[in-house]
Amino acid sequence: MPSIDVSRYQKKKQPVKGNPKDLLAFLNTDISFGSKQVPDKKKESLYVELSTLLLSGIDLRTSLELILVDQDNEKDKVLFEGIRQRILSGLSLSESLKVTDRFSDYEFYSIRIGEETGKLGEVLTDLAKYYKSKIQQRRKIVSAVTYPAIVLISSLGAVFFMIKFVVPMFADVFLRFGGKLPWITGMIISFSGWFDRYFLFLILFVAALIAIYAFQRKSEWFRKASAQLILKIPVVGDLVKKIYLARFANTMRLLVSTDTPLLRSIALVRQMINYYPVETSLLKVEQDILHGESLHKSLSAFPFYPAKMIQLIKVGEEVNRMDYFFEKIASQYTEEVEYRTNTISSLMEPLIIIFLGLVVGVILIAMYLPMFQMSNSF
Repeated sequence: MPSIDVSRYQKKKQPVKGNPKDLLAFLNTDISFGSKQVPDKKKESLYVELSTLLLSGIDLRTSLELILVDQDNEKDKVLFEGIRQRILSGLSLSESLKVTDRFSDYEFYSIRIGEETGKLGEVLTDLAKYYKSKIQQRRKIVSAVTYPAIVLISSLGAVFFMIKFVVPMFADVFLRFGGKLPWITGMIISFSGWFDRYFLFLILFVAALIAIYAFQRKSEWFRKASAQLILKIPVVGDLVKKIYLARFANTMRLLVSTDTPLLRSIALVRQMINYYPVETSLLKVEQDILHGESLHKSLSAFPFYPAKMIQLIKVGEEVNRMDYFFEKIASQYTEEVEYRTNTISSLMEPLIIIFLGLVVGVILIAMYLPMFQMSNSF
């Protein structure tokens, strides 16, 4: 058995107050609202360490003990200790993970196939790569849209402040002096008055939209309507579509590479990707495959899947290299998503700033123009 330095698993690091690394660790933490699933970052770390130890020749029980010693979070300790105890009682790793209800069916079936084929270490390595890729893609998208989003919110806040508070102050002054106002000033004051009258209704409308989303987001009609609406939005719809196509291809690659039957792979992908167009299409694809239809022909019946992707899948079926072609598809769409998000981010920043400058400039000109006219009349 190859020797391994397990000292890093046996020594716990004490947190140092004020350490910059603590801030970096906080920024890298996955945030989930109301989800029972283990965060993707912890899954990636678990699978990386577990696969490394198993491939080095250490048995599963000892590997889990070493991983358990390195856990600082009390909830993680309880979770991994429960998994270890179940394995000691005779359950397999896949069954132990499933009992916790904090891991997906996708992981359960992948790990079970690894156990049955004797390739558990390789499967865990693939799972670690999958979650690493998923985390990187999500972080790149978030980092690309964060700054434009902050600038946009700040811009809307500035415009709201001027319309709600600044314009009414000028309007009172103009009413006292009387006289005919320039058309642009009258238009801005009229809009400010309309906004002030219906401000409460606008707040209630936004609150109603939030309530509908909170209570109906899992209903079929809402998921269908929201997906159709988003896909019709220029640029954004194409970006969202490619994100889910990349996830579909990457998940299929991992399942096919572990010799998972095609029908089972389709069923697992349908459960993993919680997106209405993908779920409904794969449900029909399952029925087609049961009746002897090929995967590429079944997918071609749905406009959600591009023709180029269908052709690559067809070639993969013909040469029996579907894992290779799914990997190429996933890489291609991931690169396109990253390029698009970076491009959109770089374009949105100056456009938002220009928009803010124009709106604020128009409001200021509209407010000061009557003053210039009054000063000229004296």
